[in-house]
Amino acid sequence: MKLTIIGGGGFRVPQIFEAVSSADAPTRVDELCLHDVSTERLAAIRAVLESQADSAARPPKLTYTTNLDDAVSGADFVFSAMRVGGLEGRIADERVALDLGVLGQETIGPGGLSYALRTLPAVRHLARRIAELAPEAWVINFTNPAGIVTETMQAELGDRVVGICDTPIGLMRRAVRAVGGDAASVSFDYVGLNHLGWLRSITVGDVEKLPDLLADDDALYGIEEARLMGFDWVRSLGALPNEYLFYYYFQAEATARIRESVQTRGEFLLAQQSGFYQDAAADPDAFASWERTKFEREASYMAESRPEEERDNREASDIEGGGYQAVALALMAALSGGGSSTMILNVANRGAVPQLSDNAVVEIPCTVDASGIHPHRVAPVTGDMIGLMQQVKAAEQLTIAASARRDPSLAWRAIAAHPIVDSVATAKRLLERYREVIPGVARAFD
Repeated sequence: MKLTIIGGGGFRVPQIFEAVSSADAPTRVDELCLHDVSTERLAAIRAVLESQADSAARPPKLTYTTNLDDAVSGADFVFSAMRVGGLEGRIADERVALDLGVLGQETIGPGGLSYALRTLPAVRHLARRIAELAPEAWVINFTNPAGIVTETMQAELGDRVVGICDTPIGLMRRAVRAVGGDAASVSFDYVGLNHLGWLRSITVGDVEKLPDLLADDDALYGIEEARLMGFDWVRSLGALPNEYLFYYYFQAEATARIRESVQTRGEFLLAQQSGFYQDAAADPDAFASWERTKFEREASYMAESRPEEERDNREASDIEGGGYQAVALALMAALSGGGSSTMILNVANRGAVPQLSDNAVVEIPCTVDASGIHPHRVAPVTGDMIGLMQQVKAAEQLTIAASARRDPSLAWRAIAAHPIVDSVATAKRLLERYREVIPGVARAFD
């Protein structure tokens, strides 16, 4: 089996290599092909992987290329994990918004839409090359903003594209631990969009456990999302929210904290990772250097959502184990005939949430087996939850249309439609500034 990673110089690639090289990996990868447009990043990650390979139980053959057609040809699975514009683009996404008094975050609000506008042309090109050179391949999308990117790729490749994210994975892991269940005994109801969803039910056997969990302070303390947003708020919701809902529910506080910080998240990551990428290729202990950098990165994740005294003290249980790479391998194994698995995925709606169009990508539980991906029925979504989903999905689909038609008026409407943006005049200025300072956004309308 050939697995290709588009964005193979990305920082998280060693986690995928570790997972596929494990003795108990659920599926066998014979070739891991890494594609990236940056030879420097490929060389750095190559040094890390070759360090890892010395102690790996069954490492796959490693190949590296900057040629997209070579990478895609013959692939059984393709992971899309690109970052168009690099961290410098992310910094501009964040700073342009903050300078105009709006939340600056890479996947939420105008920053996410800017990221999408410069990414979607590359995404469409990738999808078309896969359709031509590897039409039977399954595409697993990690590229942010994941809902928009997955929906765009599905227009070219249909249901052979699925998006995954590690935030609902982490929420489920914490919730299962809190109720004393295990994967075999737990069933659940989760619904939303990427980076916007709610765990609304969790049962062990036939017993609903969520109300007791929400009523128990000690149990809630083990749920990072409850600590971020407050026990009283999650109780009022009657659900456990995805951690990214912090940016919607506490928009003013999040914006103020980010503006008060010395660095945005993008600026922190660029400063942290620049040294790693510059030195790793020549570092005889590149894997150890990567591990140190990874721990700093994960310990500071969403630091702006925590009180000042806790920003550098994320709970160990919140960063242990990662998650997305294990789910990606379980997904690959199930699709390859290795038994069925249940997981939260980004898939076409197809009536799961009747208030959204069938082609809208939603994030819901699915069962996966050799015959494909089978979304679960979810309980009705009503009130403020469906209102927020509809508003954000409208902004996403306007962005997709703006990119496809190269229409800046649609892009303006998309930014103005997003609940993070409170003025059409501000939306217009945001788009103007993004076009001025980010070449990829400017080219999106050429």
